[in-house]
Amino acid sequence: MLSKKIEEALNKQIRIEAESSQVYLAMACWAEVQGFEGVAQFMFAHSDEERMHMLKLVKFVNERGGHAQVSDLDAPPTEFGSFKKMFETLFNHEVMVSQSINDLVHITLEERDYATHNFLQWYVSEQIEEEALARNILDKINLIGDDKGGLYLFDNDVKQLVAATDSTSK
Repeated sequence: MLSKKIEEALNKQIRIEAESSQVYLAMACWAEVQGFEGVAQFMFAHSDEERMHMLKLVKFVNERGGHAQVSDLDAPPTEFGSFKKMFETLFNHEVMVSQSINDLVHITLEERDYATHNFLQWYVSEQIEEEALARNILDKINLIGDDKGGLYLFDNDVKQLVAATDSTSK
């Protein structure tokens, strides 16, 4: 059984994961309109992944006697200026999500809810991967700079990465 404090904190995280899905979706739309098919595919896939993170939390809350809440969401930006700015936004967003997960883990320890603490360890690990991925992509974009040919090759590399991920997950 979840305490009210943990239920509220988990519902806050549900909203954050839903907003993360929307952020990735907005980035996918922007990249697609810019003609970067690979980056768009990557962002669409990550939008779906973030939604799955949200649903995993929803199921957990409901199964533990709480009531998962679907709330209104803040609209993500629709313009990003450049790929560098977009991936900087993405990286900063992932850092914020990591901090939120860490705060949630702290609450579970205060409340002595070790089942929820254990459940959240998957999210802790996932956020380490998400931050590293965003940082790695940002590093590559910084190496490319304003080279249009480099951005084209980067987009193709990302497209191949998405295709490889899709084939190993089936």
